[in-house]
Amino acid sequence: MSGSSRLPPQFGASIDPSAADPEEPFRQAKIADENSLDLITIMDHPYNRRLFDTWTLLTAIGIRTERVRLGTNVLSLPLRPPAMLAKQAATLDVLTGGRVEIGLGAGAYWDGIAAYGGPRRTPGEAYTAFKDALHILRGLWDSDGRSVTYLGEIYQVDRARPGPRPAHRIPIWVGAYGPRMHNLLGMMADGLLVSYNYQTPENLHIFNQRIDAGAEEAGRDPGQIRRGYNLMGVIDVGREDTTLANPKDGTLYGTIDEWVERITDWYRSYRQDTFIFWPAEGNKEVQVEAFAKEVVPAVKRELGY
Repeated sequence: MSGSSRLPPQFGASIDPSAADPEEPFRQAKIADENSLDLITIMDHPYNRRLFDTWTLLTAIGIRTERVRLGTNVLSLPLRPPAMLAKQAATLDVLTGGRVEIGLGAGAYWDGIAAYGGPRRTPGEAYTAFKDALHILRGLWDSDGRSVTYLGEIYQVDRARPGPRPAHRIPIWVGAYGPRMHNLLGMMADGLLVSYNYQTPENLHIFNQRIDAGAEEAGRDPGQIRRGYNLMGVIDVGREDTTLANPKDGTLYGTIDEWVERITDWYRSYRQDTFIFWPAEGNKEVQVEAFAKEVVPAVKRELGY
């Protein structure tokens, strides 16, 4: 990898958009906001009847927090037309003082997407649509008030007048596992989001090489592209409601010291620099607080930040 030195580590919490307890997301968001986590993210599965709408919940959390950044992890593009997404994100970015980040996916659960009136796309169509969306999002955000025309194969805007202008340059994170998407990310986007339960660290080197190649092809510095890791698991803080007798496959489980050791190694050995904790079971508020107050400061000390 050529270019600048490593980006410093950053840390977030993923908040479950479950509608079971409407105040639970706000309690976790308050912990993140008051304990210096960098980022809150929310997954996006609109077709799941048990979940709130991601964008509405993120907006509500933005109103009730002050400093933590607000992200999606990741939005389902087939149900989120890019021109309208650009408008929504710019609006929330202005209203929250420049705290919005967009994680975007090409689509995964096609039965659910189709059930909600969205398209069923082949892998090739999903890639083309995603590329169109990146052009439209960045074009509308960066146009400085000028009208934007982009006539893609799947998405188009024709003399669209953007506005309001975002309060800052909104980063675009890409949730993807395939080589073409990684290359496209390196050329046009700002960060990768992958999940431990879908991709163990051993394959991250390959992902990073693809991103680097795309960045270098586009004349960008690969070192400025974030590498995010979603960590679904349980932090055992010595309480009955955070102790698992039989952790499920793909669930990270361990003490605070074990979490610190893992994350430190993933930063040093695998180039991951953004770590988003997803509490999978047990008392989620206690675990988010432990992550923010104990795991994150210890990792920073180990890494010299």
